[in-house]
Amino acid sequence: MKELRWIDACEERHFRDMSLLHALGWRAAYRDSIPADYMAREITDSRWTSVFRQNYEEGVYHGLLLYSGDIPLCCATYGPARVDRSAGDTICTFSSPDLASWGELVSLYGHPDSWGQGYGSLVIGEVLKHLKAAKYPGCFLYVLRENTRARRFYEKHSFVWDGHALNVALTPDTTLSDLRYRKEFHV
Repeated sequence: MKELRWIDACEERHFRDMSLLHALGWRAAYRDSIPADYMAREITDSRWTSVFRQNYEEGVYHGLLLYSGDIPLCCATYGPARVDRSAGDTICTFSSPDLASWGELVSLYGHPDSWGQGYGSLVIGEVLKHLKAAKYPGCFLYVLRENTRARRFYEKHSFVWDGHALNVALTPDTTLSDLRYRKEFHV
């Protein structure tokens, strides 16, 4: 395997690679939870490219990619808690005013072919390192209840569901539940 390398997303290629990883991750993780017609229509390879570009231009949310050579393996978006703002084109409104001083892991997606190989753990470790260095008291994230694999992953990294949930109405017949997980940093 080629050497792993970190990239702070700052170029169009990075934004495209992050969007592709998101789309591939969604399709694999939610194929049994989300209607196929919704996935085909909404979860396109380029769906989030402009979001990641905007995040970079605004300088609030950071994109981080892990590559093996030129192959994108995993990516994350992170920054301050979303309170009365979004980190781009989202399906629902995320707002956590009770955690306004915290950092947020807005997204974490790996290529499905590389799941279970430790790349997500490397990326979440790097994100947490950055958030701690920025002096946030902790990190939180939202994960769909239906994504049991991701929930187990976050629990393995000491994130705990705090009882907060948001309903996400994707279609008139499909409502999912986003659970908020959090992890306090101990000084």
